[in-house]
Amino acid sequence: MEVFAYLIPYALEWLNLIVRWLHMITGIAWIGASFYFVWLDNSIRPPAPGSALAKQGVSGELWAVHGGGFYNPQKYLVAPAELPKELHWFKWEAYSTWLSGFALLTIAYYFNAQAMMIDTSVADIGSWQAIGIGVGTLLLGWTVYDLLCRSALAKHELLFGAVVFALVVAAAYMLTHYLSGRAAYIHVGAMIGTIMVANVLMLIIPGQRKMVEAMAAGKLPDPRHGQRAKQRSVHNNYFTLPVLFIMISNHYAMTYRNDRAWLVLACIMAAGVFIRHFFNLRHKGRVEWRYPLLGVALLLGVAAAIAPAAPAARAAVADPAAQFAGVQAIIVQRCVSCHAARPSQPGFATAPAGVMLDSAALIRQNAEKIYKQAVQLKAMPIANLTRITDAERAQLGAWFEAGAK
Repeated sequence: MEVFAYLIPYALEWLNLIVRWLHMITGIAWIGASFYFVWLDNSIRPPAPGSALAKQGVSGELWAVHGGGFYNPQKYLVAPAELPKELHWFKWEAYSTWLSGFALLTIAYYFNAQAMMIDTSVADIGSWQAIGIGVGTLLLGWTVYDLLCRSALAKHELLFGAVVFALVVAAAYMLTHYLSGRAAYIHVGAMIGTIMVANVLMLIIPGQRKMVEAMAAGKLPDPRHGQRAKQRSVHNNYFTLPVLFIMISNHYAMTYRNDRAWLVLACIMAAGVFIRHFFNLRHKGRVEWRYPLLGVALLLGVAAAIAPAAPAARAAVADPAAQFAGVQAIIVQRCVSCHAARPSQPGFATAPAGVMLDSAALIRQNAEKIYKQAVQLKAMPIANLTRITDAERAQLGAWFEAGAK
């Protein structure tokens, strides 16, 4: 029974690896297709007036070369005269990305909510409350966004974009006041990802089906379906870079462990939107350097604002051995339950990042990592699971700054 209990976290670790790999593969497929079609839509040029293509209803075409072959994609403003026998649908990339992403969210966060989602210094809530907040955010985010898209506000692109951005920032603010910083960030990303895939499932694909059904019935498709699908597709395009940052944000505790983590995230997401806008305009033949410069300025501003303060000068340590004994006692109490050859903390089969601290030699070997993660960034323990105090962090910092002897 003991062996079986130990193997459960190990099996979950493998499940996490496989599902994360699948999520990355499907995400690359979806984002790659999305970026390609936005580039294509912005890069095609209208045919000459009165030409054969113009008479066929072609609104734009493009010649390209890739992999030793020439390609000539064409776009019809509404639909071709005849429905082709074979028609490829781009949908499973999106669906597979969301399904694998939600599975990963469940494995990595919901199965171990106490460790991964709850920070008692932020809010002392239960596991099911944390999970409810996370899932509720996904549903509420899509509902509010979809209602905004169906309102008159959607006709004013700039104002609409500002309101949606404010909605995302408000969600980030709320989540960082109830969940651990890491869990808050990932749920903002999951909310945006849910909006993106719901756009495909609830509007883009149904609209395209109605256009195909109209053609099959010998009717002229309603162009409004295509216009709505294009609107949501453009929204998805601007969501992409913020989501990609959030997917890797768990590696950068300097962002989500900040006292104003929601504002840090807002600035980084805005930078992603500005940079994406530059490329969208560039594909249309317009070069607007102010947008990437603004994005870079935001990133540099965030980097400067959250930079750690220089350590204060400390007096020489009279008894290094006594100082290390105190440090080791803190690490045994606060860190070794996870960072050991055989972690005792439920949900952990191996030490996070392979860092083990269950001996004096390993503590000294990892002194810099301890200082960075536990003192400067306060990223460890995860969600402050073992409730390390500020005084204990200061004690670890004093030891490292004195030479980690």
